[in-house]
Amino acid sequence: MTRTVVVMAGALSLVASACGSDDDSGSSDSETETEGSEAAADDSGDEAATDDTAAADDAEGDDAAADEEGGDEAAAGGGKAGFILPDSASSVRWESFDRPLIEQACADAGIECVIQNAEGDKNEMATIADQMIAEGVGVLAIVNLDSESGAAIQEKAAAAGVANIDYDRLTLGGSADVYVSFDNVAVGTAQGEGIIECMGGDVEGKKIIQLHGSPTDNNATLFKQGYQDAIADSGIETVGEEAVPDWDNAQGGVIFEQLLTAANGEIDGVLVANDGLSLAAQSVLADSGLQVPTTGQDATLEGLRAILEGNQCMTVYKPVIEEATGAVTAAAALLAGEAPDTDATIDNENGEIPYIQAEVQPIFFDDVKIPAADGFVDVAELCAGLEDACTEAGVEQ
Repeated sequence: MTRTVVVMAGALSLVASACGSDDDSGSSDSETETEGSEAAADDSGDEAATDDTAAADDAEGDDAAADEEGGDEAAAGGGKAGFILPDSASSVRWESFDRPLIEQACADAGIECVIQNAEGDKNEMATIADQMIAEGVGVLAIVNLDSESGAAIQEKAAAAGVANIDYDRLTLGGSADVYVSFDNVAVGTAQGEGIIECMGGDVEGKKIIQLHGSPTDNNATLFKQGYQDAIADSGIETVGEEAVPDWDNAQGGVIFEQLLTAANGEIDGVLVANDGLSLAAQSVLADSGLQVPTTGQDATLEGLRAILEGNQCMTVYKPVIEEATGAVTAAAALLAGEAPDTDATIDNENGEIPYIQAEVQPIFFDDVKIPAADGFVDVAELCAGLEDACTEAGVEQ
């Protein structure tokens, strides 16, 4: 099922015209014929003035109607932005964080935004995009489900005169006007350095399994680049690795169990691409009577609680507010016919495009207080049943 939220920000003013009243003057029966003639002439002048005024009013009405029609056409040509989120299953971030933060940023920017979720269905995303284009969005921001389908959506949008934003995921071969995301290689670097720290620093001969993100998500490729470069000269031995289609947590658990079995359960850690897959791996480890460090990403409530419990070693905090605000700011600029302010450029295989790049932060036990203090997670939910761990981690309750 597709969920839709329309946010309309800014004040709508109603302008009322005030009408004046004319004073009526009467004449007595004793007025002379000359005075009557003068009065008649005055009346005739009044009628002429009335006719002139009416004509002027008609002309002004025609002008106003033309202005209103032109305004409607301008609004239809680019008065709002559409955002299409990818799903609600791969990560809680899309509905719990991105949607409300985009809504708030749109309200703050004074633009109208339509937000829908494709729920992991490429055809549904294409249908949503078609509807948004038909309804007159001037900017379309998508989190693609894969580059091929994303590029097709952007090609159609561009042909209709709609500006494109790649939100969070880069569309290879696409036609985005700007890319708004985190430094995804840095995310992977933090994970790779994290697994080394989690295993004590001296990792020569230590064995790990790598559980990668979706092979159709370019971000997963960048994460992998970052963490594999980080561990390349560490002495870590990777005894199994595999990508998880569509970031599916249930499938990730099955894949990890197979990898763990193939390794005879002899591992020292798991390098995992996000919190959802990390939790799936932790469940398999628990069923096997094992507890080894795992990494994650997104600083989800569940991932942070797993860190407090000692079941997950680290995650990567990506303040979604920076990404959401950056995307909405870019959309507002594009709607105004301006170039967004950007930090860098990135190659989308059609050339270099502007890149708004948000920073990330690794989160270990002692850092859990950072996303908590930012309000990224609810402290009461974070610390429920884990009050002592929260106190030890410095979380203000």
